[in-house]
Amino acid sequence: MAQDVKGNGNHKPLPPKLRAIDNAERATMRKARESWHLFGILAEFVESAETLSEVRPAVSIFGSARVKPDHPYYQTTVELARLLSDAGFAVITGGGPGIMEAGNIGAFAGASPSVGLNIELPHEQHGNPHQNIALRFRHFFARKVAFVKYANAFVMMPGGFGTLDELCEVLTLVQTGKARRMPIILVGSAFWAGLIDWIRGTLLAEKMISPEDMNLIQIIDEPQAVVDAIFAFYENRGFGMTPRERELMLQL
Repeated sequence: MAQDVKGNGNHKPLPPKLRAIDNAERATMRKARESWHLFGILAEFVESAETLSEVRPAVSIFGSARVKPDHPYYQTTVELARLLSDAGFAVITGGGPGIMEAGNIGAFAGASPSVGLNIELPHEQHGNPHQNIALRFRHFFARKVAFVKYANAFVMMPGGFGTLDELCEVLTLVQTGKARRMPIILVGSAFWAGLIDWIRGTLLAEKMISPEDMNLIQIIDEPQAVVDAIFAFYENRGFGMTPRERELMLQL
């Protein structure tokens, strides 16, 4: 039972001390299990760092797991990933079906590594076989760090909540200076138009973001134009990180 601290009419619950817990052995086992769980999380960070730290330059591609091979989004992703791979970029996807599979197929057929950051889910996710490098994660947050930390650009194909989550995560990290500035490209102007209109008409109009934040996003439809935009961004600065950027990425 939690203890209360009473004073000035306030009741502030405190966590129970070990001797106040009915079953001390069970409580100790629970704490030990949580501690060992932390080692499992750490292992995912270590494995991704050891495997991906030299897989650069790289582009992370995000998009729906539900898109079928006969869909234009799928076919565009295969073409784009192949162009990126032949241009010297490793392609990083979530390793699953749909857009992820399309990205891995295109990269696997190209000259550079095809990387899959697979996640264990109760449904929907199963690894595709088109991966030169396949990592498996149990924790979304460790996987998300890997997507950001080892990429030089981000390509957002049409997708659902997961894709929107990754888009907002990347935009937030770059906007707040917690990650270096990189190309963030949305492919499919018709698909993304409503979201961009809302961002501009609501977030910007109500001053929830700054006008310059709109410059973080590019909308491009053609695969070759995506590749060209990434090269244009790095034309004058190169793909290597500055000491300051290395420090930033270590803090992710």
